[in-house]
Amino acid sequence: MTIALKSASLRHGQVQALNEIDVQIGTGERVAIIGPSGAGKSSLLQLLASAIAPSTGNVELLGEAPWRLSASARQRLRARIALVHQAPPLPPRQRVVTAVLAGRLGQWSTLRGLLNLLHPSDIPGVREVLSSLGMADKIFAQCGQLSGGQLQRVGIARALYQQPELLLADEPVSAMDPVLADHSLKVLNSHAQSRNVTLVASLHAVDLALAHFPRVIGIREGQVAFDRPAAEVSSEMLDALYANEHLASPVLPLPTLNLQIPRC
Repeated sequence: MTIALKSASLRHGQVQALNEIDVQIGTGERVAIIGPSGAGKSSLLQLLASAIAPSTGNVELLGEAPWRLSASARQRLRARIALVHQAPPLPPRQRVVTAVLAGRLGQWSTLRGLLNLLHPSDIPGVREVLSSLGMADKIFAQCGQLSGGQLQRVGIARALYQQPELLLADEPVSAMDPVLADHSLKVLNSHAQSRNVTLVASLHAVDLALAHFPRVIGIREGQVAFDRPAAEVSSEMLDALYANEHLASPVLPLPTLNLQIPRC
């Protein structure tokens, strides 16, 4: 079992972000988390990344209880987990090649990490993962020269290069056009399937969640509203999930996409 949450709750001051979450996700599963804005999706991913501790309840990740570990052991656990941010925290002057290589800093010695800033150690490996996302031509560009969607693809590339056992993604395609969003999710899923990696992604676009993920968890007001195979998620469930949500994501059929990704 990769993820086991038992009665996990999280408070931010006076705000109850998550309330009594019970979720289990097995090794190699691919799960989408959907729900209205402010439902707790990002807070849930922060728990799964061991970035924050639950206020109450238990969290187990990759067979470990992170908040019962020493600080050094918890850091080693985090090196086995990758989190793709909605807005990747990439310094504007950092080169793309360095940003992607940073995915393995947790697995390298301090000396190797410092040397890598001056002389990138695995340009072919970085180029390969960037190529899968149509970004090989930007390998030596500075992050500050990229668009929001390109930065998100660099964030995905860094997570893939890390080769984690648990891959988390928080709205990873929100700044991309529909064609690139579809392709990027295909890349994430293909990577997870081929390496038996557990993939959990929060998505605002319901159509993408249903199209790319076998299992969908709906979150509303910090609680699990439903946890079903994608094929069993009904329009009634979605209506209830997004009730009173002014910006609810409609379920739309995906267009036929013929994406030509340049190879460099």
